[in-house]
Amino acid sequence: MGKPFKLSRRGFLGASLGALVLGVTLPAGRARAQAAAATITPGTRVAAFLEIRPDSTVLFRSAFIEGGQGICTAMAQIVGEELDVDPANFVVEGAPPSPDYLLTGGGRFTGGSMSVRMSYETMRRLGASARQMLLQAAAAQLGVPVSELSTEPGRVVHAASGRTIPYGEIADAAAGLPVATEVALRDRADFRWIGKPVERLDVRDKSTGKAQYAIDLKVDGMLYAAVQHSPRLGGEPGALRNEADVRGMPGVHSIHRLQGAVAVVANSWWRARMAVEALQVTWTDAVGTAHAMPADFSTEAHMAKLKAATGNGVAYETEGDVQSALTSAARVVEAAYDAPYLVHGQLEPPSALARWKEDGSLELWIPNQAPEMFQAEAAKLAGIAPEKVIIHSPMLGGFFGRHFLYQTANPFPQAIQLAKAVGRPIKLIWSREEEFLRDALRPMAAVRFRAGLDGNGMPIALAAVAAGEGPTGRWFGRQPDKVDSSAVEGIAGKVYAIPNRRVAQIHVDDPAIIGFRRSVGHSMNDFFYETFFDEMADAGQQDPYELRHRLLAESPRHRTLLEAVAELSGGWKRGPFTAEDGARRARGVAMASPFGSEVATIAEVSLRQGEIIVHDVWVAIDPGSIVNPAIIEAQVNSAVALGLSSALLEEVVYVDGVPQARNYDGYPILTPDRMPRVHVRIVESGAPMGGIGEPGLPGVPPAVANAVSVLAGKRVRSLPLSKLDLKGVDG
Repeated sequence: MGKPFKLSRRGFLGASLGALVLGVTLPAGRARAQAAAATITPGTRVAAFLEIRPDSTVLFRSAFIEGGQGICTAMAQIVGEELDVDPANFVVEGAPPSPDYLLTGGGRFTGGSMSVRMSYETMRRLGASARQMLLQAAAAQLGVPVSELSTEPGRVVHAASGRTIPYGEIADAAAGLPVATEVALRDRADFRWIGKPVERLDVRDKSTGKAQYAIDLKVDGMLYAAVQHSPRLGGEPGALRNEADVRGMPGVHSIHRLQGAVAVVANSWWRARMAVEALQVTWTDAVGTAHAMPADFSTEAHMAKLKAATGNGVAYETEGDVQSALTSAARVVEAAYDAPYLVHGQLEPPSALARWKEDGSLELWIPNQAPEMFQAEAAKLAGIAPEKVIIHSPMLGGFFGRHFLYQTANPFPQAIQLAKAVGRPIKLIWSREEEFLRDALRPMAAVRFRAGLDGNGMPIALAAVAAGEGPTGRWFGRQPDKVDSSAVEGIAGKVYAIPNRRVAQIHVDDPAIIGFRRSVGHSMNDFFYETFFDEMADAGQQDPYELRHRLLAESPRHRTLLEAVAELSGGWKRGPFTAEDGARRARGVAMASPFGSEVATIAEVSLRQGEIIVHDVWVAIDPGSIVNPAIIEAQVNSAVALGLSSALLEEVVYVDGVPQARNYDGYPILTPDRMPRVHVRIVESGAPMGGIGEPGLPGVPPAVANAVSVLAGKRVRSLPLSKLDLKGVDG
């Protein structure tokens, strides 16, 4: 199979003899790095991505990180289609930092459901270029024109003579040729693998325990570390009242003070954890320190502050004359909605493995969604040049936006510091309790709606003002006179034909560490909008499905999708109605337009002893075009699970500046017995390719809430739904 691809301080070291591989030299200085980057067009240098081994298997270095979303398989399908190699013969690994991999708008990160849609054409051309180089090498070896050659999976064929050459035999010769730039791509009708339910490449390793996550990794001479953070963000460690006793505990190597935390280094992680949790720490007052959490902060008070925010805010979307339309409306409907903080709660706890090398370089194995960003930040923290930071990006045990540069919510800065102090490699793992204490949360938000209806009950105006802070502004800079799009996405950009619209934001600083979570603003904003839509429909005595259908008359793509989900569910019926089991049930419907895809969702719900039972969720998704329908179905199922969990159960509560839940015993999530049947229909409209990982989530909370409102006889305006008092309204 050849040697694995490794990154040293001096460059990428090519792999096996006879491999189609190009060494990508890392410059020795920042100026040279910038010059090298300027000469590289991302995604065009074949050997930065592909190594064809002597046995004709393919190592592919992916710009995107696998975290359960199936990106390894999708990349193998896309590249393999044009290279003419069965995806089953691919081995895919995360690529190290390099200008070659900056495929997301001039940068690189795995998120925003962008990996496939932003690299699709580039990766197809990469595979086609490699195939052309192999054809040229075969033509030279066989002494025939390239025009007489074709390929079959993994080999070049000369039909006239019946001769064939496996790719692995000509990979070395192909590596010496210029990269082919003018290449023809396969016709869609000839696709072997794109658009097909190709089996996941990572299933066997995950099923047999061979898959390596960051928490599984080891290096020679490694010690383990665990931390205890200040209960309130911004507090610093003072006296360690029992330090001598803890130093004497079995396996303890050393004790360290860090920013906002203390750490214990030991010869096993369990010993490190037991020791650090035994430390009796006097924490200083957090007032006045950077990122300090006020001692009196509570989610209850902060939500009251959001709801009390007055004014019209800064406009993000304006169409028509909302104020005039509201003034002349036959009826005005008003409602306020809110949603809580949420943790990420991914399966794999945060971790980092750091090793300082004798030459002054730093090697890191860290769960991340953006290797170049982490490389730059690690270099800054370590006080060295970026090219002296070696980043390894293992597969992730869950994504959800957790693995971005939330410095105070990420263990890698601590691991760097501890490895430097100890002089040995350090593997740091946060316990679940420390993760819950320092996670970057999905923000809280509150939204005020006003809608105007005409004499026929049709909406003629809609105004929405969102109060809160969005993660995009927090982490990428906020302009005071501009709206953070992540705070209003899912409210703005709706396609319903309401002639007068205004969507605005009132910025309210959030004291917590906030960040991106799966489907970002859509995760709550589509709940706000789509449930208020049903309120408008009820006020105008309109069926909510029929009203949506009518307002989509000029949007055939969306109307088709709405019809598709109704057909998938066996025909729209709102209810209440009696099911075969005798239960009183109802259905809710919602639509969303997240991350370049369009989604329509219907949920069927009943109530049992005050508990919400979701029986079925039907999702019609239009991502424009697709790569792997099986992965899409799996992603929609997982998005439904996460969306339902957040809708029914999840909520972070702060009291006195401290989160009350420190593990899943205080933060319930959806259990398997509450998972509904999920039915998926993929509609390929031919529109530009959209995302897959996140779009299935936003329609679930409003569809469920709209169904619950029918059964409960009252509107649902706040999440999670477990806060509702539903006793006495059982089916």
